[in-house]
Amino acid sequence: MLAGAALLTTAACGSGTSGATAADGKPAVVAAFYPLQWLTEQVAGSDAHVTGLTAPGVEPHDLELGIQQVTEIKGAALAVYIKGVQPAVDDAVEQDRSFDAATAVKTIPMGEHEEEGGEEAHEHEVSYDPHLWLDPSRLATVATALGERLAAADPAHAQAYKDRAAKTAGELGTLDQEFAKGLGTCRSKTLVTGHEAFGYLADRYGLKQVGITLDPEMEPSPARISEVAKLAKSEGVTTIFTETLVSPKVAEVLANEVGAKTAVLDPLESKPSGDYLSAMRDNLKTLQTALGCTT
Repeated sequence: MLAGAALLTTAACGSGTSGATAADGKPAVVAAFYPLQWLTEQVAGSDAHVTGLTAPGVEPHDLELGIQQVTEIKGAALAVYIKGVQPAVDDAVEQDRSFDAATAVKTIPMGEHEEEGGEEAHEHEVSYDPHLWLDPSRLATVATALGERLAAADPAHAQAYKDRAAKTAGELGTLDQEFAKGLGTCRSKTLVTGHEAFGYLADRYGLKQVGITLDPEMEPSPARISEVAKLAKSEGVTTIFTETLVSPKVAEVLANEVGAKTAVLDPLESKPSGDYLSAMRDNLKTLQTALGCTT
């Protein structure tokens, strides 16, 4: 089974794209899963051919790579990923032609608590939380770094890549300001989620994330559910957040226990109905309602 990961290297890629072009003659670039694909498409524009490795509706951690996808990765001018999300992608990328987004920003540690059977969630290849795209300010930093990497891979269009990277970073900066304002004054600061995907968002905007599980594929222990329920009651939590692509069952059980409702908060691991920006703005509205925020 081939699962993908996220890695962003800062080493220069070489000045040419020989052997790394699509059928239309443009540099071939692969992106591991949706938020990285969206970002890469914004920065690449029409100057490169961008392919996503994870199909819509597929949980990135569950990705299996076929021979054709491995070949695409090996032959790409640049592979954009985050190490630790998809181990199969981690194994397939060529280090001198890969861009690990996690190396461009300050990461935060992975949470720690027991899952079913008293075991930690299955081992990750990295100790940091990989969900960095849920902080627009960090993703803006990644956009700038990606522009530099694409410029190095395709010098003929270097300035265009950098210009689009700057434009995208600006849009993400605006989104960051909207979140900062929208979450600046909230009755509650506690974010109870089905699994701990929103650490960067919480870190950026002064919230406290409490995840029922570390890994959506693992069952929480009864002790963990009891612990989160006690905290939710003590802090007056009114909403337990579920997410797309993951069963809401555990979150619904917890919500019933504490007398709360549920709401969907999209971790954007797969393509939403709109795009990254619109989905994040939908998340902001959901958070404002759930946390009792005023602007």
